[in-house]
Amino acid sequence: MSAAFGKCYDPSGGQYGIPTYPWRYAPDGLATRRQLRARGLRPGGQPIVAQVLRPRYRRGPLVAYLYRVDRAKPVRPMTPGKRVALAKAMRARRTCPVCRTEAGYVIPSSLGMCVPCAYPDEQRAA
Repeated sequence: MSAAFGKCYDPSGGQYGIPTYPWRYAPDGLATRRQLRARGLRPGGQPIVAQVLRPRYRRGPLVAYLYRVDRAKPVRPMTPGKRVALAKAMRARRTCPVCRTEAGYVIPSSLGMCVPCAYPDEQRAA
């Protein structure tokens, strides 16, 4: 057993307070949020049952919390109102605040405006 594997293996929960497993070694019946979502489920208010750790070089480990699959609830269906609200939010992310045109892509938050407004000289040269 490698040293990294040993640091991440604590099924009793003595070291971290909850059962801890190495990356990709979680027991059957437990899943992360993303794995639940892929199955059409959500945690549904249940507490975190365990965690999975992935050690990294010179940084803290990556942590993924695990939930019980048998206690998960189905994902709530998309309502028409929610669909309209999400469409408006995405349209707002694509609209440039300077020229008020829809860019066709999500405006980069680093620029705060569309690319032609951020770099007008380079657009004229092209």
